[in-house]
Amino acid sequence: MTYQPLAEVREVLRVKWYRSRIDHTTLRDLSKRSDLQGWFQAGGHLALWLLTGSWVYFFWSQAMWLGFCIALFVHGTVASFFKGTANHELGHGTVFRTKWLNKFFLYLFSLISWWDHFDYASSHTYHHRYTLYPEGDRENLLPLEPKLGSLFVLQLFTINLLTQPGRTFSKGGLMAAVICTTRSAFGKEGPPDIPSQEWLASLHADQPEEHQNSIWWSRMLLLFHGALFVVSLATGYWVFPLIVTASAFIANWGSYLVSMPQHCGLKENDPDFRKCARSIKLNPVAEFLYWRMNWHIEHHMFAGVPCYNLKKLHHLIAEDMPEPRTLFGAWREMRETWQRQKADPDYFFDTPLPPTAKHIPTEASDILESSIGELAPKGLK
Repeated sequence: MTYQPLAEVREVLRVKWYRSRIDHTTLRDLSKRSDLQGWFQAGGHLALWLLTGSWVYFFWSQAMWLGFCIALFVHGTVASFFKGTANHELGHGTVFRTKWLNKFFLYLFSLISWWDHFDYASSHTYHHRYTLYPEGDRENLLPLEPKLGSLFVLQLFTINLLTQPGRTFSKGGLMAAVICTTRSAFGKEGPPDIPSQEWLASLHADQPEEHQNSIWWSRMLLLFHGALFVVSLATGYWVFPLIVTASAFIANWGSYLVSMPQHCGLKENDPDFRKCARSIKLNPVAEFLYWRMNWHIEHHMFAGVPCYNLKKLHHLIAEDMPEPRTLFGAWREMRETWQRQKADPDYFFDTPLPPTAKHIPTEASDILESSIGELAPKGLK
């Protein structure tokens, strides 16, 4: 399918999003950023990664291989939430009140996880402004298959080596990530028949300055991980590429299970985030690792609210929102929807709203309501 250039989309596509009513003072308070809570979230996540990485190194140094495998699994589970989760919220610039701390952790987590936060800033700005309107948002191109095939699940619980880029903003597994990063270092994208690569090409044409930043960053990723690999092999410490370079691709089961429900199986071209996004209930540990993005409708509706305040926001507007799914319920819903979509590609799950819900979209009353934080690159501000 051929899409309009994004510069034209920005001129003609105006989405009047529905947002639940909330008192301005309350929203302003919820939108306040906290260095203390930022350190708890970002610093805590990094500390967990360092702790589990030290376990991996200890068991490796003692040749205790069962402990090594268990520690590596836990380490990968923690690290997999760096890729596309930690750097997502940091990209919004809403985690810390001190701006350079947002940037520091964004660069650090992106470096560890092979993440291109420059391309993502362009992509995610469009994603928030035109959520599931394919002309302006192909970060998640529906329909999406909630995969649970045997080889894929095996990789989720071991190391994701073979997954290829597809219909979401992702480099795929470790091997594909290295290939995509190498292409990017030379200013290239993959074949345009791959939706994520067509989307990248559209973004690069629209935001050439961010494309140049992406090229520079890709070279930095290759230099860092390449140097680590060479030094580790030369010194005999082959464990360090596992602890650092491959960590975000090991034991991806948790990040996949909680992130897939965000938009999968839902409605395109609808100006109501309650219809095109999905919130789910998680336990406190999963919420922490997922940076509270389980409150996904709330995040889209008021994207300037820091992740650690989303649960408060949910309770304040709960009577206007659909009931959050359980994780199991969300996956059952997605799988049933996918089965129907194989026969009818136009089918989608139409999320029911409570009787107390309102339906009439209104213009955002002020910039705070429509804020996406500091996500947008210069060319999209």
